[in-house]
Amino acid sequence: MSDSVLLEATDLEVRFGGVVAVDGVSLSLPARALIGLIGPNGAGKTTTIDALTGFVSHRGAIRLSDDRIDDLAPHERARRGLVRTWQSLELFDDLTVRENCEVAAVPERVGAMVRDAVRPRRALDLAVVDEALELLGLAAVAERRPSELPLGQRKLVAVARALAQRPRVLLLDEPAAGLDSGESLVLGERLRSLLDLDLSILLVDHDMGLVLSVCDHVHVLDFGRVIADGTPAAIRSDPEVIEAYLGASA
Repeated sequence: MSDSVLLEATDLEVRFGGVVAVDGVSLSLPARALIGLIGPNGAGKTTTIDALTGFVSHRGAIRLSDDRIDDLAPHERARRGLVRTWQSLELFDDLTVRENCEVAAVPERVGAMVRDAVRPRRALDLAVVDEALELLGLAAVAERRPSELPLGQRKLVAVARALAQRPRVLLLDEPAAGLDSGESLVLGERLRSLLDLDLSILLVDHDMGLVLSVCDHVHVLDFGRVIADGTPAAIRSDPEVIEAYLGASA
């Protein structure tokens, strides 16, 4: 991992009424690193992603490179390179795989929308779309609709669409949910290859085989607090993690 930090959160806190969903979470993503975030159901993992990307109100400092972004709206954070996926995928099933990625590649600027109204068939630089499809092994199914694909490939389409936004930091929420062991292995290999694009990845998932085999560093949440962080080997043997999440046989 590089010493250069791309994303850093300090004392992140999210409250829903009297419930503290994220309680003083601090974490950082170095450049070209794949960082895991794990924990039991309800531990606050997705809420942490929601806070980092601006979809829930939160306290604490969030920096993207040297810039504070915690007061920015979700679309403004995305424009600066902080991009996420969703557990429910949210794909456009009436569009092809390629068109799903092209939608993400369109600049989200007022000027661009005005130009579309005047000249809707303007040419786009779609090299980033081709690159995303190639990196994730989707070029052969680019003209098919997501609904025609198995779940494993649909998950990769969601990642490809996020890549088409040219992220600096990519936050993945349960990308391996519902995948079999073979599909999960392929996903892990694809995720490691994405680091060559000079981006960083935060991976939230319950597939411990995936997280502990592909991540450089892992943070563990329980009841909204970080109870451990370290290398995958250290996390496997941490007594508090074993008791809270991995189980006595881990």
